[in-house]
Amino acid sequence: MNIVILAAGQGKRMNSSLPKVLQPLAGKTLLAHVIATARTLKPTMICVVYGHGGERVRERLAAPGLVWVQQERLLGTGHAVLQAIPHLDPTKPTLILYGDVPLTRSETLARLIGEASLQPDCALAMLTAQLDKPAGYGRIVRSDVIDNPIDDPQGAILRIVEEKDATDEERAIREINTGILYAPTDRLAHWLPLLGNRNSQGEYYLTDIVALAVAEGLRICSTQPADLWEIEGVNSQVQLAALERIHQRNIADRLLDQGVRLADPARLDVRGELICGRDVSIDINCIFEGRVELADGVDVGPHCLLKNVKVGIGSRIAAFSHLDSATLGAGDVIGPYARLRPGTVLGDDVHVGNFVEIKNTSIADHSKANHLAYIGDATVGQRVNIGAGTITCNYDGANKHQTIIEDDVFIGSDTQLVAPVTIGQGATLGAGTTLTMNAPAGELTISRTKQITLPGWKRPTKA
Repeated sequence: MNIVILAAGQGKRMNSSLPKVLQPLAGKTLLAHVIATARTLKPTMICVVYGHGGERVRERLAAPGLVWVQQERLLGTGHAVLQAIPHLDPTKPTLILYGDVPLTRSETLARLIGEASLQPDCALAMLTAQLDKPAGYGRIVRSDVIDNPIDDPQGAILRIVEEKDATDEERAIREINTGILYAPTDRLAHWLPLLGNRNSQGEYYLTDIVALAVAEGLRICSTQPADLWEIEGVNSQVQLAALERIHQRNIADRLLDQGVRLADPARLDVRGELICGRDVSIDINCIFEGRVELADGVDVGPHCLLKNVKVGIGSRIAAFSHLDSATLGAGDVIGPYARLRPGTVLGDDVHVGNFVEIKNTSIADHSKANHLAYIGDATVGQRVNIGAGTITCNYDGANKHQTIIEDDVFIGSDTQLVAPVTIGQGATLGAGTTLTMNAPAGELTISRTKQITLPGWKRPTKA
């Protein structure tokens, strides 16, 4: 099977310099959603027809298995598909999708394909829908087989009429064209050059192939999606925001079905892949980006952001914590207001408290930095206590340097570790120490100026 994705629309109503198909939905572009769905159908090839801002679209989404075809002049959907025809396998049928219709289920598309396959006399399969308010959509005109043919889903499809070209009677039809269709490629190659543009838009409508097929005595079959949001496209920021919430609610419902406890399903944002074990709890306004794995019993507090993170069994992440490209062990306690940056790897039973930032650092089991610390480019052993205000001075203005803290080290508050430096096993650093040389194992190391009092000193005052 060939799949053609039409992605040449300008999206003027988006009021954005970004091409419409590159607008974001749940962390991916609209077109990326459609491509991902297309791949699940295992086609022999996927052809993307691009136009406005096309090079940006191609550069952003270039990937193996995609054929890119430019529609230099935007002359309608029929003209767009015609540009793709030379690149398609004529011996295989073609499915037409749209780059700005991101939420169509693969199951729905498979059912459409199956409808055509099960009916040998079906020359063209279309996805249609029944809308209470069909304004703006092309209407499906069926044959007069019952007293009220307008809403008869069994009548033979005769043609599709765009709303701007429809009569009052035709505008009363509630069955609409979604634009998604499936047809033999050789028939498409035959019909498309025959299209005319005598319509209000002066465009070559893909939908006019229906009338051509009927004129040849061929039968058109159809099916409908399970949910209407599957066929909703994006032409404005309002529509994009509405689809975002629909998509997020669908994700939330799947998580709830899996047993995840969501404090409020309406206040969840998954912008990638979220994998949850048993008895996972997620509070309000959490954002998950990239691939996030939460093991059994993980508790995520409110207003947290997790990006490309793996969290071990029973770990707790308190409110307003930001975790990016980090790996957590079992039973860790993070936050509130903690930040784990890329390259952070935590063992089991590690505590990272409020206003602690960790970067490119491994921390072994049972160690803790409970508040107000920065640990970067370091290796931290087991059972280490890092006091408040501790800083690894890892950057000399040109290069990054490593700090090694061995097992059972105790670091007092307000300590600066000037890398490269090693603190030996069981060592203690006194509060306020600026460490510029290695600290020996098992010993107390202190670096402080002598405390003095100046008798009679007066604090300056304003003149």
